[in-house]
Amino acid sequence: MQNLNYYYIYMYTITTNKSGTRSINITDEHLCTIEKYQLLTGLLDSNGIVDEGVLDKLKLTVRSLIASQSDCKDLLDLCVDVIFHDNMKALGLSALIELYHDWTAEDELETEEL
Repeated sequence: MQNLNYYYIYMYTITTNKSGTRSINITDEHLCTIEKYQLLTGLLDSNGIVDEGVLDKLKLTVRSLIASQSDCKDLLDLCVDVIFHDNMKALGLSALIELYHDWTAEDELETEEL
């Protein structure tokens, strides 16, 4: 009997417009990459408002990280799949930030239970 390893990839969907007709799928790998590079740390101003300027700031940060590193496949995947996705707008970034905070809170709860 073969030893089969199953990996569960959790998929989350964030809505990127007010009508709910556009969305982006987010995986645990995407969220791990955000955590690895601390992409959301210091991203928001003191007012906490997510607008297109904040999205542009994130894009510039990611571009500079890619330019400074030779091996960043995970970051490139995040860019293609999420950050530079055609549907990504300020509302989508706001949903991504909320998902990330929920994801990290859930991870902390699981760690405490162990």
